[in-house]
Parts: sequence; structure tokens; C-alpha cells
Amino acid sequence: MVETYVAIIIGVACAVVGVGLGILFGIMIRKASAEKQLGSAEQQAKKLLEDAIKAAETKRKESTLLAKDEILSLRKEFDAEVKERRNELTRQEQRLISKEDHLDKKVDALEKKEEALQKKVKENEEIREKLSQAHENQMKLLERISGYSAEEARALLIKNLEDEVKLEQAQRLIELEAEFKEEADKKANNIISLAIAKCAAEHVSQATVSVVNLPNDEMKGRIIGREGRNARAIENLTGVELIIDDTPEAIAISGFDPVRREIARIALEKLISDGRIHPTRIEETVEKARREVEQSIKQAGDKATYETNVHGINVELVKLLGRLRYRTSYGQNVLDHSIEVAEIAGVMAGELGLDVTLAKRAGLLHDIGKALTAEVEGSHVQIGVDVAKKYKESKDVLHAIEAHHGDVEPQTIIAVLVQAADAISAARPGARRENLENYIKRLEKLEEIAKSFEGVEKTFAIQAGREIRIMVKPEVIGDDKMALVARDIVKKIETELEYPGTIKVNLIRESRIVDYAK
Repeated sequence: MVETYVAIIIGVACAVVGVGLGILFGIMIRKASAEKQLGSAEQQAKKLLEDAIKAAETKRKESTLLAKDEILSLRKEFDAEVKERRNELTRQEQRLISKEDHLDKKVDALEKKEEALQKKVKENEEIREKLSQAHENQMKLLERISGYSAEEARALLIKNLEDEVKLEQAQRLIELEAEFKEEADKKANNIISLAIAKCAAEHVSQATVSVVNLPNDEMKGRIIGREGRNARAIENLTGVELIIDDTPEAIAISGFDPVRREIARIALEKLISDGRIHPTRIEETVEKARREVEQSIKQAGDKATYETNVHGINVELVKLLGRLRYRTSYGQNVLDHSIEVAEIAGVMAGELGLDVTLAKRAGLLHDIGKALTAEVEGSHVQIGVDVAKKYKESKDVLHAIEAHHGDVEPQTIIAVLVQAADAISAARPGARRENLENYIKRLEKLEEIAKSFEGVEKTFAIQAGREIRIMVKPEVIGDDKMALVARDIVKKIETELEYPGTIKVNLIRESRIVDYAK
């Protein structure tokens, strides 16, 4: 059994030794093969290196040969170019030599000409001396014959020439002035005619009476009221006179102030339409009518700026423009007149190549002061300048307003155009009536006299100035003073006012107590 184990062990050991020898033998074989391959690779590398060295040497020799050929070619070209330049220099040198010879010939010719000129100059000097001597002899002879020295003769000649020139100049200036004036007159007449033709407008003289149509004659009694209280209330609140006569289905409203007449007309129409006619309702309706007229004034101003295409005017100025709708000048509506002046001035400015917008603006605002003449002391020109300056109008517009009646000398063409347009509009046939304006001024003066007394609240001139109705403050003027105040007013009217016939002074004192039940 032990032998068997020994035999197995020996066998295993032999097997292990055999495997180790096999492995060692394999390693030796691979090493020998690798050394053989390495030797072969070294030989190949040496061979490739030798081949590369040979190829490089061959390439170097070829490059050297090519470089030598290139150098030889460039040298030949250079030699040819140098030869060509030398030939060109030789030709230029020959041309220069030829030119030099030609210049030498010219210099010789010029020297000969210069000698000839010097000779001629000398001859001319001699001739000039002879002429100067002859001229001197002639001047002495002329002085001896004329009795004047040369300076005196020269001064006399110059003076005669100056006189002749001045005379001809004056005659020419007169001719030119006449021609220019004639041409300017023709052009001015043409421009004015064109402006008038383009801005032709109808003129309707303002009346002092408005008519309100009634649905029937029974309405007259309701308007008059019990013992005339309704009619009196309307007259006292509006400052007009109601003329209720036999005219069928109509009542006339008389008053010189267009605003009062318009308020009374609107109030009457509203009362007639409503049917409720009594003092309280009349007072409410008159107040509403007054607000409507104020709105109408604003709309009239807006319409005027729209029609004339003048924009950017201050709102307060637009309102003042609207008030001109109810202002007349010698029977001519001032707002219509202002619009027409703006249009005429604009047309003339356009014909002259000036600022049309500025001309229209100045024309539209030239009478703006007339909207405030009843409230502010002074001429409408100065009032207009002050109010336009207040609302930041330009200097050109202010000057046109100031100069449109000749109060100051016009300094701009725009001012002249506005002045001319104002005269054209006012001078149209039927545009104005002197008598109506004087009549209105007399009534305004009558109201002004009555209003100058302390305690007077409102004054209304009615019946074409034959009556002045005066509303007094009851807390200031009592019943005991009424007669005295009336007498003082009468005396002042008689002293300061000229009028036909007689004027009735009617003082009204009304006390009202208002309380509320709560």
C-alpha cells in the first residue's frame, strides 16, 4: 500500500517535472523565434534607411540642378533688362542733347527779340516825352485862352457832370416812383377785389325788437296774468319790454340789448310750451334761458374759430368771441364782422405770400375788446390789447389789434392788412347804420347814469329809451328814500344826457322773505 502511494507520488512528481520542462522548452523556442524576427526587422530598417538616404541624395541633386537652371534663366533676363535700360538711357540722352540745342537756338532768338524790344521801348519813351511836352504846351495854351487853370477847369467839369447826373437821376426816380405806384395800386386793387369777391357776405342790420309767435290769442291773457303780474315779472327779470297789442298770435319783445331780448324770447317760448305761467315758474324759466344763452355764446365762439380755421385760442377768448354775437356796431353784428375781417385779411395775406393763419387770427380778434366795453372802462382797442395779452397772444396779434383804428402806426404788414380788412367790411353798402348805434349808446348811457347811484341793483332802459326801470336793494334804500333817489336820478339824466321828449324813471323796491318748512 505504501509502495502504491510512493509510486503515485513519484508519478505526480514526474508529471510536474515534465510539464515544467515543456513550458521551459516552449519559452526557449519563442525567444529564439522573437530574436530571429527582431534581426529580420533590423535588417529591413537598415535597408529602408539606406533607400531613404539614396532617394534624398537623388532629390538634392535634382533640386540643385533646377536651382542652377533658374539662376541662369534669371541672370539672362536681368542682363536683357539692363541692356534695354541702357539703350533707353542712351535714347533719352540723345533727346536731351537735341532739346538743349533747340533751347540754345530759342535763347538766341529771345535775346535778339529783347534787344529789339529795348530799342522800341526807348523809342516809345522818346515819343512819350514829346507827347507830354506837346500836351503841356496845349494845356498852357488852353488855360491862357479859357482863363481857367487845369484844376479849376476839372472842378467845373465835374460839377457840371454831377448836376446833369443828379437831374437825370431825379427824373428817373420820379418816373420809377410813378410806375411803382401805378403798379402797386393795380396790384392792391386786384388783391382787395379778389378778397372782397371771395368773402362776400350778406349783411342784415340788427333790430331792437324780437317777435314770439303764440299758439292762439288766449295765450296773451295768460302771459299778462292777473293784474299784469306775469308780464311785469318777465320784464323785471329780463330788462325788456313786452309789447302785447292787437297783432294776432304774436308778442313783441323790445330792448336794445340783444342778450336780454334773446333770454326773454327763449323764456317766453318755454313758458308757452310748458303752459304753467306764474311768477315763480317765470323766474325759474328765465334762469334756464340765461344758462342756455351762455352755452349758445360758447358755441358761437367755437363756430367762429372753426369757420375761420383759427385754432389754439384760449377758451376764455373763445367765450368772449361768442359774446360778440350779441354785440352790434352801427347795426352790424360784431361777430359776423370779425369773421369777415379774418377771411378778407387771410385772402390778402395769401396773395402776398404772408402767414395766412396769423392774418386770420389777428382779424378774428381785432374787435375782441367790444365784448367787455360794458364792463371795463376804456376804448375797445385798449381793452382788446389788454385781454389778448392776458391770454398770451403773440406780439403781432397784439400790434394788429392796437393799430386797426390807427391809434398807433402799423409796424407790420399783418397790421396793415387787418386795418384794410376792417375798413372794407365796415364800408360795405348796408353793413352799418349810424342812427342805431347812436341810439344804443344813448340807452347804455341812460342805464349807466341810473346805475351810478348807491343801492341800485339793476337798470333796464325800455320803450326805446322813454322809460328807465330801476331795481333797488331794499336793505339799502327804504320807502322813505325812494322819491329822493328818483329825483336825483332825474336831475342827473337831465344834466348829462341829450334825448328827445321825456324819460320816465320807474324805481322798483321789492322785499322778499324766504323760509322753509321742515
